[in-house]
Amino acid sequence: MEEAHALLKWKTSLQNHNNGSLLSSWTLNNVTKTSPCAWVGIHCNRGGRVNSINLTSIGLKGMLHDFSFSSFPHMAYLDLWHNQLYGNIPPQIGNISRLKYLDLSYNSFSGTIPPQIGHLSYLKSLHSFENKLNGSIPYEVGRLCSLNYLALYSNYLEDLIPPSLGNLSNLATFYLYDNSLSGSIPSEIGNLRSLFNLELNNNTLRGSIPLSFRNLTSLIRLRLDRNYLSSNISESFYIYPNLTFIDLSHNNFYGEISSDWGRCPKLGTLDFSVNNITGNIPPEIGHSSQLGVLDLSSNHIVGEIPTELGKLNFLIKLILAQNQLSGQLSPKLGSLAQLEHLDLSSNRLNNSIPKSFGNLVKLHYLNLSNNQFCRGIPIKLEELIHLSELDLSYNFLREAIPSQICILQSLENLNLSHNSLSGLIPSCFEKMRGLLRIDISYNELQGPIPNSTTFRDAPIEALQGNKGLCGDVKGLPSCKALKSNKQALRKIWVVVVFPLLGIVALLISLIGLFFKFQRRKNDLQTQQSSPGNTRSLLSVLNFEGKIVYEEIIRATNDFDDEHCIGKGGQGSVYKAELASGEIVAVKKFHSPLPGEMTFQQEFLNEVKALTEIRHRNIVKFYGFCSHVRHLFIIYEYFEMGSLAMILSNNAAAKDLGWTRRMNVIKGISNALSYMHNDCFPPIVHRDISSKNVLLDFDNEAHVSDFGIAKFLKPDSSNWTELAGTYGYVAPELAYTMKVTEKCDVYSFGVLALEVIKGKHPRDFISSMSSSSLNLNIALDEMLDPRLPTPSCIVQDKLISIVEVAISCLDENPKSRPTMPKVSQLLKI
Repeated sequence: MEEAHALLKWKTSLQNHNNGSLLSSWTLNNVTKTSPCAWVGIHCNRGGRVNSINLTSIGLKGMLHDFSFSSFPHMAYLDLWHNQLYGNIPPQIGNISRLKYLDLSYNSFSGTIPPQIGHLSYLKSLHSFENKLNGSIPYEVGRLCSLNYLALYSNYLEDLIPPSLGNLSNLATFYLYDNSLSGSIPSEIGNLRSLFNLELNNNTLRGSIPLSFRNLTSLIRLRLDRNYLSSNISESFYIYPNLTFIDLSHNNFYGEISSDWGRCPKLGTLDFSVNNITGNIPPEIGHSSQLGVLDLSSNHIVGEIPTELGKLNFLIKLILAQNQLSGQLSPKLGSLAQLEHLDLSSNRLNNSIPKSFGNLVKLHYLNLSNNQFCRGIPIKLEELIHLSELDLSYNFLREAIPSQICILQSLENLNLSHNSLSGLIPSCFEKMRGLLRIDISYNELQGPIPNSTTFRDAPIEALQGNKGLCGDVKGLPSCKALKSNKQALRKIWVVVVFPLLGIVALLISLIGLFFKFQRRKNDLQTQQSSPGNTRSLLSVLNFEGKIVYEEIIRATNDFDDEHCIGKGGQGSVYKAELASGEIVAVKKFHSPLPGEMTFQQEFLNEVKALTEIRHRNIVKFYGFCSHVRHLFIIYEYFEMGSLAMILSNNAAAKDLGWTRRMNVIKGISNALSYMHNDCFPPIVHRDISSKNVLLDFDNEAHVSDFGIAKFLKPDSSNWTELAGTYGYVAPELAYTMKVTEKCDVYSFGVLALEVIKGKHPRDFISSMSSSSLNLNIALDEMLDPRLPTPSCIVQDKLISIVEVAISCLDENPKSRPTMPKVSQLLKI
């Protein structure tokens, strides 16, 4: 009876307790009588006493002052995570003597942590992160000898870390990051022998690392970055055998990097950037076989880059920028097959850029600026087909810009400024529709600038310093004077037209391959299928070159269900690990019935679309195969899965926060803008939905599944059958059957609202009419309740996105914005 009345008293103190759907079961009636055991969020022991309260993410708004903690002597579990609770944490919380689990995180609690929390002698997990707590951490906390998990990060805690925390002998996870803690790290922390995770980053800690840190042999993850710590890095840390992640960046560590770091068999991330480290890079680091991220940037490291780094087969990110490294780069660095991010800028590296860098086929960021590289730009860089940013500025590069650079269709940012490049700018730049920014200033280039938006819209600062350039751009001379000079004309023929003919020949050969593929497909239709017939047509634009049909069959065990990761109307998708270690996704189309052409046409449609488009927000295409037994397409594998799968999983959806969701929406809009505006003929996807958007580890969106995509013909009605995913299809298709870019715009509007709402917005769309488009948006109704309430700045951005999304849902297709306009609006 006492417990029920205590809960009802607290309920009435809540500001939103009159909300009919909130704690509606918390009432005394003939069914429950005086027992709260059947109430939402309440659990009882066999004796009918409350032993657990779990009220996470239900929007509670109020304080804890009217919560009678002493009325629950049997409670072991209290979880109020992610609500709108505020005010102080009452000292009476120490009266729940049997409490083992306490979570007050993601609220707005303020004031200090009450010392009485030290009375909870049975407490194993204490979570109070993402609040507004201030003051110091109470010395009584060191009495919680059963504590296994302590998370007080993202508050305003200040003063010293209490030495008494060294008494928590059972502590395994210790998170105090994102606070204002000061002073030195107490040596007593070294007593925590069972500690796995220690994160004290983003504070104002000073002083040296205690020698007792060598005792923390169980450490798996260590973060001390963004403090003011200062000690000799070679003497302060033991080589922890189980360590997978260490970040000491943005401190004042000095000394040389010990060769012992090569004896960390599980180390995946080593970040010592922005310190005062001197000496060489020890070659022994090349023995840390699991290393995925190595960042030693912004130090005073000298000497050459060890060739042994080429042994790091799992390295994804290598950042050595802003040091004093010198010498020639070893060709063995081209063996880093998994590398995606390479930054060696602002050093003293010299000689030529190794041709072997063309083997870094997964690279999407390459920065070699502010060095002393000479000779020409290696033609082999043309093989970096996923590269989105290339910076070779402030070097001594000579010769002409190779026309092969135009093959890099994923390139968005290109900086070749402050070199000695000469000759004409290849006109094939006009075909690089994904290129957003260019800087060729201060070279020896001449002739007309390419006729592309990128060059026409470039600021004069990106073109200046080249005496021979001309074009219809403010700040450059007209090209008419050059046309009267026969010698200049001959040079244009030699340097521009002949390479252009080479590009045309390349395009013709690619088109020939496609038609050869079609002829092969028609021939195969007349053949009898037999298990022993392994003849196939295979074209693979992958990292290794050719992939044989038999290897795909082996990797999927002949497309066994064990390797299947998804099924759809067109076919099934399989995860395939190739002999090289590369993991790819294989989309196998359904085997057609006799006389049926549907799946062959969808297969051809997707191959045609994926071979003609390259964009960072569109799934990367590696190849295709037409065989008497199988039709399949090979493309990039995404471990994170589809957006639909992520939004349907509560844990994954919570990890996809507001900023990430906004970036997902922007990425999809950029992909559609590219397809509609930068491809000729324009491509309409026709099936934009959350199941056809894949996310990578950085939560960047990639549009997939082009099986029913439509290439818009300028002089055609573009009529087609009704297709797409229910709930995303533009309404006009039901009666006009005419495909336009505005069909994708409508689908994008639905998807954008789905990303923000966390589920399909069908109820919102059905209640919406054209007259309501200009009404103020009730943002609370549109937000995914699984995420914390966004800040005011984020709310404003979300409102803008929702407004754009709603404009995309206009019943009149002509009134909807274009995708380039949508993309532009979402960048503001």
